[in-house]
Amino acid sequence: MGVDYEQRVDFDRLRDHRLRRARAALDGSECGAFLLFDFYNIRYVTQTWIGGALGDKMTRYALLARDAAPKLWDFGSAARHHRLHSPWLDPADCHAGMLGLRGAIAPTAGLMADAVSRIKGILADAGLAGAPVGVDIVEPPFLFEMQRQGLRVVDAQQLMLDARQIKSADEIMLLTQAAAMVDGVYQDIVEVLKPGIRENEIVALAGKRLYEMGSDQVEAINAVSGERCNPHPHNFSDRLIRPGDQAFFDIIHSYNGYRTCYYRTFSVGSSTAAQREAYARAREWMDASIAMIKPGVGTDQVAAVWPEATAFGFEDEMAAFGLQFGHGLGLGLHERPIISRLNSMREPIELRAGMVFALETYCPASDGFSAARIEEEVVVTPDGCRVLTLFPAQELMVANPY
Repeated sequence: MGVDYEQRVDFDRLRDHRLRRARAALDGSECGAFLLFDFYNIRYVTQTWIGGALGDKMTRYALLARDAAPKLWDFGSAARHHRLHSPWLDPADCHAGMLGLRGAIAPTAGLMADAVSRIKGILADAGLAGAPVGVDIVEPPFLFEMQRQGLRVVDAQQLMLDARQIKSADEIMLLTQAAAMVDGVYQDIVEVLKPGIRENEIVALAGKRLYEMGSDQVEAINAVSGERCNPHPHNFSDRLIRPGDQAFFDIIHSYNGYRTCYYRTFSVGSSTAAQREAYARAREWMDASIAMIKPGVGTDQVAAVWPEATAFGFEDEMAAFGLQFGHGLGLGLHERPIISRLNSMREPIELRAGMVFALETYCPASDGFSAARIEEEVVVTPDGCRVLTLFPAQELMVANPY
């Protein structure tokens, strides 16, 4: 989805944008350096990636120090690959590293102590020996080792999430392309959504089609039907779909690292009055929140148009969290802003142009087991809101009607 005859994504510009925003976050903090273990932050700063099976084992890490190029520690063969194929990094800054694979190698092996000693030496050579080190996420033994060797550790995750919340034109294009892939998958789902197919078969179809279209990670797919719709279980099963079921799906994948979170709800063969009523209410709540999206609006104002938890059967906002919900999208699935009655009323965030997030609504049906779930991904523009998720969702769609 990149060509020479149209301007779509300029990857050099994308890499420059991300590193500049990370540097600005560092420069605006008290920290002498950020030490990053969160693999979305590592990608944002170093523009490198290895598969999720290895990337989430708390062994890859990057150091962004003031007035210095990013340094990366990775699986040895991956580091060698970066030296060959990532020319924006100095090959001398791509190191083989290993800390413990989430404790499988015990801290007593000394790998963490050696890594902290090396980082401490780098900071001392840069004149940053007394400055705090910002860390995003960390294993307790590594944190204890940093403290034992005299480093003062502060939170960098808040600063990195602030940096990542405003998306560039290239990031928005990648998010748009990722959503377009899901548009197509929903067309495939509608065509096969008939009695006798299982939820897991829909998941398999969606995964296959996404990888065929160029997805680099299918993170999760929810497939929920029939009596499983209420309460929402946030998973899929081997349940056979039956005539008259209501079914909803959430497709979470990434294209060049940029993620989707994209729900759609269908009825199978036919629909009932209770299902249509639930869908109409979920759509009403969705449209009300979309109408609020523009620069300068507070996330508390957006959350206020959604019903309170007690209005749709939950005892409090904690119990209902994630049902009437908004969350930033980017390299991570849940970035800023997070919009809900649980947090936004106490600590609202002002919407700004360049934010991209998903809005989710959920309404249980009066039959006691069906439910409607709708999600739209939106970009905040200077003039208001642009919707990225284009598969039709204004009315309840009946797949393969009788």
